[in-house]
Amino acid sequence: MKIGIVQHSFSEDPATNRARNLAAIRSLADDGARLVVLSELHDSLYFCQTEDVGNFSYAQPYPGEFFDIYSRAAAENGVVLVASGFERRAPGLYHNTAVVFEKDGSVAGQYRKMHIPDDPGFYEKFYFTPGDMGFHPIETSLGRLGVLVCWDQWYPEAARLMALDGADLLIYPTAIGWNPDDDPGEKARQREAWITVQRGHAVANGIPVVSVNRVGYEEDPSGASSGIDFWGSSFVCGPQGEFLTLAPDDRQAEEIVDVDLRHCENVRQWWPFLRDRRIDAYADLTKRFLR
Repeated sequence: MKIGIVQHSFSEDPATNRARNLAAIRSLADDGARLVVLSELHDSLYFCQTEDVGNFSYAQPYPGEFFDIYSRAAAENGVVLVASGFERRAPGLYHNTAVVFEKDGSVAGQYRKMHIPDDPGFYEKFYFTPGDMGFHPIETSLGRLGVLVCWDQWYPEAARLMALDGADLLIYPTAIGWNPDDDPGEKARQREAWITVQRGHAVANGIPVVSVNRVGYEEDPSGASSGIDFWGSSFVCGPQGEFLTLAPDDRQAEEIVDVDLRHCENVRQWWPFLRDRRIDAYADLTKRFLR
């Protein structure tokens, strides 16, 4: 499977961001990509740095304009497309929702982000209701896509449930970065932890991981913090955690990666982790804490 990844920085103008997204989709498709993955909330700046009701204006009804734009992009370029947006489900009810469009422009499926952070600079609980669609891969003409979103990356349970339901690969649209005030050592630890945990999901489940982040500095509109320096580093790794590509942490990138899904079967034969799971002993995983 030839997978195109789009690591962009963004401006205040959604129309400009969309135009650049569409140009990237077209360019990658022209170069042979069959699946294109965009980053999290790719039509705007990362507005969750502050709690501001004015930012709800970014939300779009599903279906609606967001669907129309990216459905047309998928159909015109003949690609399966993973897009990420701010869903207005009902008045006062919003989700961080990824949509997968088939190569004919039809909607293959959706995923509403399940794990919602609430940290300095990442005040997502103010905007997003946790997802209610579970952890189920989306059937496409290219295979079963295990689509998750950003903060879901840290949870092995989410990756495992996608794999157990037959996902051929895991896909994470993402918006994550550094606090510019952190020292270089702390920045390096955070980035490496983010990469390592996702490579671990690939190894533990014997499937590739596609993680697509934004890049570049975005200021905090409130002035309460020093903003976020999004660290890019979008990557694709194989079922043994091997890097197939790793984008830079300081500039935009559009890349095509060739992923051999047949290799996953061999890896699962050599390392039969799913066979050896002790499913009779895992009931306590549904508890918050054991002490």
